[in-house]
Amino acid sequence: MFTTYEQALEWIHGRLRLGIKPGLKRMEWMLSKLGNPEKKIKTVHIGGTNGKGSTLTYLRCILQEAGFTVGSFTSPFFEQFNERISYNGKPISDEEILQLVNRILPLAEELEETDLGGPTEFEVITVMAFEYFGHVQPADIALFEVGLGGRLDSTNVIEPLLSIITSIGLDHTSILGETYAEIAYEKAGIIKKDTPLITAVKEESARSVILETASKQNAEVYQLGKNLVIQEHFSTAAGEQFSLKTANNEYGQLDITMPGEHQVENASLAVMAAELLTLKGFPLEEHQIKQGLMKAYWPGRFETVSEKPLIIVDGAHNNEGIQALTNELQKRYRKLQKRVIFAALSDKKLDKMIMQLDSVADTMTFVDFDFPRAAKASDLLKISSSHRKRAASDWKDAIRSEMLSVGKNEMLIITGSLYFLSEAKPFLIKSLNSLNIDVTKTF
Repeated sequence: MFTTYEQALEWIHGRLRLGIKPGLKRMEWMLSKLGNPEKKIKTVHIGGTNGKGSTLTYLRCILQEAGFTVGSFTSPFFEQFNERISYNGKPISDEEILQLVNRILPLAEELEETDLGGPTEFEVITVMAFEYFGHVQPADIALFEVGLGGRLDSTNVIEPLLSIITSIGLDHTSILGETYAEIAYEKAGIIKKDTPLITAVKEESARSVILETASKQNAEVYQLGKNLVIQEHFSTAAGEQFSLKTANNEYGQLDITMPGEHQVENASLAVMAAELLTLKGFPLEEHQIKQGLMKAYWPGRFETVSEKPLIIVDGAHNNEGIQALTNELQKRYRKLQKRVIFAALSDKKLDKMIMQLDSVADTMTFVDFDFPRAAKASDLLKISSSHRKRAASDWKDAIRSEMLSVGKNEMLIITGSLYFLSEAKPFLIKSLNSLNIDVTKTF
């Protein structure tokens, strides 16, 4: 048994050595030993390549606005490990993490001695979330974000009230498949029998797989662009404004503060989810939906950390994320010179990501960071075709240098892996504060 939070966290992270082991048998074994807490929770299951965390946040804020208690399970964390398991948007305490780990530790040790082998880091954290919302701190409803794929993901032991698949892109191809259709097959694994599905999947081959799976499961489908239609969308200084038409309702003048067309799509999925949850015992009124959307905030999503100098952090960690970032930069900041700091994981499709950044950046700085799968700055540099580029092995020095170099008609964008940004953003804020530079108070 552990006596401190630090010991518990070290043990959890030590499970990373086991890598990724797709499958549900270890999860089912541990949950059975705990009395199946997952069966005591009303849930919504959210999968997809991009937009899972934002969609979850919009829906959480809507539900909270109506007075419901909401649990959420997300990955990865951005600023603090405890964010992975949150209650009404607040990370659970260090003491609760310690308590949960000490419940799971004997099971993990026992499981290690079986043919199934020990649980991975993600499996441990997922079981902790089920135990927390099932037995320790029950919520009215819990929102679970898929970790990887869907079909064999550790979260896929639940029978949700509804499922959401946000988008499908070519990410984690070494595990999920090389084509949109192959990846869609894995994502579609969260579609359950007679359970509504909401989706924003656009790519035709992927959408076909999703719809075919839904048909086999007799799951009614609500598709963005078909029976869920965005209307009158335009960008504002504070974010985005749009109207939404569903099969049964029309919602006028919806406002969100997270910028980007992709965020309008994520918010639309959350509105549709709220409408369906109203039919399942969670009555939600239009004014609560509107207020919830307006209050929603998810760190690291085109987030303005400082206005003078203008510094934005964005967790664009795959090709689709980079495309959304570059689109927004060209739309909102076309006249500004752009300094970009980029770090990534080596298992991503880096050539397309860097090519898109090269097209908008005036200077490119590639950095290393301490993570097992992190790409080396020197390797990223070789891919880039930018005429003004450099590699820096010390990312802190690079941020300090670029931050101090931002001119009147320039901006700094720090982007790439969420694992990198989880370290970079706190350092950036600390550096800005040390220089008495105002930090945007959104976190």
